[in-house]
Amino acid sequence: MIAGTQERYPKVLLWGILISFVALNTIMLAFEIFYVPLVPALLLFVALAIVAVDKYLLAIVFFVPLSIPLSTLIEGLSIDMYLPTEPLLAGLLLLYMLKYLMGDRIDIRVLRHPVTLAIYFHLAWMFIASLTSSDMLISFKLLASRLWFIVGFYLLGTQLFKKERNMHTYAWLFIIAFAGVIVYSLINHVQYGLNNQVMAHSISKPFYKDHTSYGATLGFVLPVVVALFLFIKREDINTRFLMLLLVLMIIFATVVSYTRATWVSILASIGVWAIIKLKIRFEIVLVGAIILVGFFLSIRTQLMVELEQNRVESSGELSEHVQSISNISTDQSNLERLNRWSCAIRMWKDKPLFGFGPGTYQFEYGRYQRSYEKTRISTDFGTMGNAHSEYLGPLAEGGVFGLLSILLVIGTTIVTGIRVYFNSKRRSIRIFSLAVLIGLFSYYFHGVLNNFLDTDKISVVFWGYTAMLVAMDIYHKDAPEEEDSLAFEGSS
Repeated sequence: MIAGTQERYPKVLLWGILISFVALNTIMLAFEIFYVPLVPALLLFVALAIVAVDKYLLAIVFFVPLSIPLSTLIEGLSIDMYLPTEPLLAGLLLLYMLKYLMGDRIDIRVLRHPVTLAIYFHLAWMFIASLTSSDMLISFKLLASRLWFIVGFYLLGTQLFKKERNMHTYAWLFIIAFAGVIVYSLINHVQYGLNNQVMAHSISKPFYKDHTSYGATLGFVLPVVVALFLFIKREDINTRFLMLLLVLMIIFATVVSYTRATWVSILASIGVWAIIKLKIRFEIVLVGAIILVGFFLSIRTQLMVELEQNRVESSGELSEHVQSISNISTDQSNLERLNRWSCAIRMWKDKPLFGFGPGTYQFEYGRYQRSYEKTRISTDFGTMGNAHSEYLGPLAEGGVFGLLSILLVIGTTIVTGIRVYFNSKRRSIRIFSLAVLIGLFSYYFHGVLNNFLDTDKISVVFWGYTAMLVAMDIYHKDAPEEEDSLAFEGSS
């Protein structure tokens, strides 16, 4: 009798919780409060973070392409973030700090790796520049977001990637979710006509703010999808066919995204791939680059005259859109980018050492505009957008060391990737390391024209790919045994 009563208690408790939750939702809906149903999902993620950090991180990776800005849900906010990923990453950062205080550590080999040391310098200088910022609140907010991107996607990523298959899982989760965004964007685009270049700017909303970040992501995933295709067994014809369709869809989406920066960056990264595959020595590449720069400097006057005569503006015609890349006379997008770059350089000259502070460019550049450089899409107050450069932005916001810090991260990552590719004994590591490196190169080139490292959309692949190369360098270059799960290891 007592046993029967005890068995009923869990059922009574469960039904009590369910009825209470339904009642609470009913009351909240009456007051037009719609967020209570998210509570169980939040509790699920909290439990997942505590029980299985690796699953928690992979869940975030899947949600990144599908995340949407808070500003699309609630207008008029002074701050913005991507939901649900950034709150989840902030929680992961707090969990990491708690585990660190309890004595759990990331592998010491990761913490002492040249890429990690470069990241330390990058974060340290962002902190220093934030202390001298023209708006400390904005700067420290950007520093906090950069910190949770790096802790989640890079530091914890390196531990997740102790298992080679986890690198593939990470990539696949992102690609599957992003493929949904591609299909969604193409369906939207078809409604207006695939040759409608103007509508291409907004087809991926609300998941991507514009076609440039969407295009940058396409450039990131393309080489990795090709690598994953190469891993499929030849006899598995059906899977290879589906993968081929995925590759072709990404290429097609890249073309109709009308993102000129992505087109240029992919072509440039293919050039890097050829240099690496042909094993051309670094000295030859350096000498060739110096000769090429010298040649352009010698004909710069003639070149500028030619460029100024180009009046072809961006349009739905692919040939015209390609020609418009070099139009610095009438193309408003190109001219506005030059305007932003000029402002960034003037800002750096005003504060060459510490800059104006991370994240402050968009609030400061307005007064550095010149009337003869402004375009139809310029604003008098300069409150729309960033420096359109992953290099000039840090220069204006963090001074010369701000630029140097991001260049060190890129430089050490390139050296690591090339070392892994040439020294790995396993074919799968050589293929995947080269694909990841080429994906990163596509963004290194893209970063000349745009900057998206303050968003989860690009950070998940930028820092994730960087973590993969470091993990391959430490754990997989000599084909070590794989660990069973993600875990923090002691530093001893």
